[in-house]
Amino acid sequence: MTADDRVQGYAAAVLSVIESEGRLGTVDDELFTFAKALEQHPHLARSLTDAALPVENKMAVIRELLADRSDPLTVSLLGFLIDAGRARDIPKIVERVAALASQERQQVLAEVRFAVAPTDEQRGRVAAALSLATGRQVDVKVVVDPSVVGGVVARVGDEIFDGSLATRLTDAGRHLGSV
Repeated sequence: MTADDRVQGYAAAVLSVIESEGRLGTVDDELFTFAKALEQHPHLARSLTDAALPVENKMAVIRELLADRSDPLTVSLLGFLIDAGRARDIPKIVERVAALASQERQQVLAEVRFAVAPTDEQRGRVAAALSLATGRQVDVKVVVDPSVVGGVVARVGDEIFDGSLATRLTDAGRHLGSV
């Protein structure tokens, strides 16, 4: 069995649990947010993948970070992956869960980076704009990334839509430098 087969298997199992509990949309969003936090905070990823730390300690970290802010199923599924020794694969597994869930809803996955957490209305406007731009229904997964400064950066498949203030400021600086 290859690493990709394992990721696919765990992703299918996680998605199956989420669907059977009727929490698709909430739990997969929370898992996606957590996986992106692991990528942005290497010290957190190291603490969850450190073989010297007992699983109980890793679960305590998860509970401390998520208990009051997340669905209990999110915490349980992360615990399942950590207990199974798959902490290192959480970002890949969750990315695959998101892709599978989008595919089942006949949508395409859109990773959208905002400087701060968007309102439901902002998220809806971005989803509508991306659907119009791509000609497909999109499943928006939010990543809070302060480096965006303002606006959004969206990735839909291989396409990047960069409407960030940071990029506009950089472009304006280049333009002023060439005048």
